Amino acid sequence: MRLQHLNPYKNMKKNQVLIVLLILLVIALLMSLFWGNQQKTEKEQLMADNEVLTEAIGGLGNIKKELEAEVDSLMTEYSALAAENESLSGSLAAAKTEIAKKAAEVRNAKASSSAEINNLRAEIQSLLDIKSELESNILAIQSENDSLRTRTGVLEQDLSLAKEDIAALNELNNAIQQEVRKLTLANFKASAFDVVVGQKNDKVTAKSRRASKITVNFELMNVPPQYQGIRPLYLTITDTNGVPVNAANPYSTKVTVNGQPMDIIAVDAREVDLIDNQRLTLSYDIDEKLEPGFYRATVYTDIGLLGAVSFKLR
Repeated sequence: MRLQHLNPYKNMKKNQVLIVLLILLVIALLMSLFWGNQQKTEKEQLMADNEVLTEAIGGLGNIKKELEAEVDSLMTEYSALAAENESLSGSLAAAKTEIAKKAAEVRNAKASSSAEINNLRAEIQSLLDIKSELESNILAIQSENDSLRTRTGVLEQDLSLAKEDIAALNELNNAIQQEVRKLTLANFKASAFDVVVGQKNDKVTAKSRRASKITVNFELMNVPPQYQGIRPLYLTITDTNGVPVNAANPYSTKVTVNGQPMDIIAVDAREVDLIDNQRLTLSYDIDEKLEPGFYRATVYTDIGLLGAVSFKLR
């Protein structure tokens, strides 16, 4: 007799398979129960939703009937309004035509009035401009008259002062000429004196504060032969008290006057070739401003006094 050997491992494996199958069977049963229960619940929910929809559809039907009634009423009202609108359109067209006609008449009237108004405004503006120009001219003439009156007063005052100055100068020059006649040689003297006071810009002035140069012009006529030839000429300028003016380079020298030696301080000195007739010039560049007043310009040579003239600075 042949003995069979049992395999414990093989028996254990069979048991495990049976357990797994049993578990799967249980899971399948549970899932079947769950699915059945879910289907029941969904069916009940669908039935409830169907009842709600049925009620809603019934309500919408009622609303539809109400809306249809309102639409019929609105259609009737629309027809009436359309007929009225057609009538009003005709009236509106006629009214528009009339309004356009009246507007054209108003525009024409405005254009005519505007042109007339513009013409009137232009004429008024022209008259206003003429009036303004006349007023300006009147003011200018009045101002000019006032200025002329002022200038006339100043000129009259200046003329009065000038007459006084001329009288004083004439008196002073007469005194100088009387003195010069006594001191000069009878047939060797200067004449036709002319004093020019200039500014730095070469313009002539009579104002002491602007004076920068004094030029003395004179003539030597009919010079005797014995006095002709190279001789020195000297220019002195003094105030009414006989005080010489200041000079940057004064010339201190001695001359003979009436046979007597005389010391002088000249502001200009030069050697000149004297001839029979000639016009000569001596000058003084002012270093310090001169005070207003009368001054005396005197011309000397080595053998005497040739002449003198007075002038005034304001």
